[in-house]
Amino acid sequence: MTSTFARLGLPDPLVQSLAKQGITVPFPVQEATIPDTLAGRDVCGKAPTGSGKTLAFGLPLLATVEKATRQRPRALILAPTRELAEQIKQELAPLARTVNRYMFAIYGGVGYGPQKSALRKGVDVLVATPGRLEDLIEQGSIDLSDVDIVVVDEADRMADMGFLPAVRRILDQTSSNRQTMLYSATLDGDVAVLIREYQSNPAHHETGTVESETVDARHHFWLVKHHDRVQHTADLVDEMGKTIVFTRTRHGADRLTRQLDKAGIDAVAIHGGRSQNQRNRALQAFSSGRAQALIATDVAARGIHVDAVASVIHFDPAGDHKDYLHRSGRTARAGASGTVVSLVTGEQRRSVQHMQRALRMDARIEAPRMDDLHDAGHRIGEPSPGPKTPRPSSERPAAKTKSPNRRSPSGAQSLYVSNLPWGATTDELAALFGRYGKVHETTIIAHPRTGRSKGFGFVEMGASDARTAVKELHGSVMGGRDLTVRPARPKGHRG
Repeated sequence: MTSTFARLGLPDPLVQSLAKQGITVPFPVQEATIPDTLAGRDVCGKAPTGSGKTLAFGLPLLATVEKATRQRPRALILAPTRELAEQIKQELAPLARTVNRYMFAIYGGVGYGPQKSALRKGVDVLVATPGRLEDLIEQGSIDLSDVDIVVVDEADRMADMGFLPAVRRILDQTSSNRQTMLYSATLDGDVAVLIREYQSNPAHHETGTVESETVDARHHFWLVKHHDRVQHTADLVDEMGKTIVFTRTRHGADRLTRQLDKAGIDAVAIHGGRSQNQRNRALQAFSSGRAQALIATDVAARGIHVDAVASVIHFDPAGDHKDYLHRSGRTARAGASGTVVSLVTGEQRRSVQHMQRALRMDARIEAPRMDDLHDAGHRIGEPSPGPKTPRPSSERPAAKTKSPNRRSPSGAQSLYVSNLPWGATTDELAALFGRYGKVHETTIIAHPRTGRSKGFGFVEMGASDARTAVKELHGSVMGGRDLTVRPARPKGHRG
């Protein structure tokens, strides 16, 4: 029997609110942990990003949290980065309103005034980064002694960023009778110490390993010249669509953003040197489809949660195998497929091979092959398929033709539609756009190996009708997802 959120014991207002968003079947991590959390047990969950763990801890928390008084929240969710704190709030705040609870997020990079004002009014569920929370505690703006539900999210990232001493100091100020939930991609080392010291007989649940973050991604390692990396990156983004590109430094991220803009790729940068408003605007531009590429540093890797990311590019190699996994995990999320490409120069080859061994990835570092992106590559733990023997040109399959590259009927316009629900069909797309005129053709791009939707497609309709459809449907909701609808760029168009 298929599980439902109602069968897990959640109250009707939350179940109904989820249903309105098209969320009716729990993910494995939610099905495993929600009953224990509702029963009041401490929970220790090992789950990768993209597995649905925000709802796993957020739903039972909202079902049980009490109302707060001034400056004394009742529940606390600790997150390692500003972006993750904000996205947790964005995901849970609409649900909180259905049970008459108020959520707020505090983090650095923005002014103290609005945060202090919200705390004075009373915040039932507070989402916070450790640094800003300790600042506000020191200033006397918040008292944690009434907090009886605590969530430590991405505890392994907290450890990597050196936040665990602050986490300990914060937990020491909460109620001694608190319920503590901890979620992490790994549960060893410093995270294990945190579990031992701050949880009481926790229920352990494991719904995947850190490697499973990229289980459906195909990994490519291209041997390139240093001065060719920008052009390779532009070509990849143009081919794949929505892409996150990782650089080693802030300066490198800003420089690459400018270089891609000159190459005709709409790119935005996000890193620790940017203000929170700049980071929010960059994420919004990328999420909405206004920007094709998001250029990020490692500090932002675990704070980026965007649906329908087609590919990840390692412009600079990751520092180690854990960073590689965290970066690569921005694609192939929630059952979708994805593509990961590392640009490797000659002097980087040895260190990349060392990282591959740590990942159990038997992958060759080879010359760039754009034709292989959609149906080749390597999966973690799989053996290399061996050297490829080129086929004679007469035996090679014809190149796949995508909707924006076909010649549309006279006077027709091809529209690009992204952030589609994974189960969306061409008939549903035709019905949606058919409200605004005659639809000539609909296409949903699927991975050729798995047959799974990549989350985007194309609709061809008359130019006048297309303009109306863009105006009416851009930002509309389909299956709980905000659609991006815009005119498609012809192949080879730059800008």
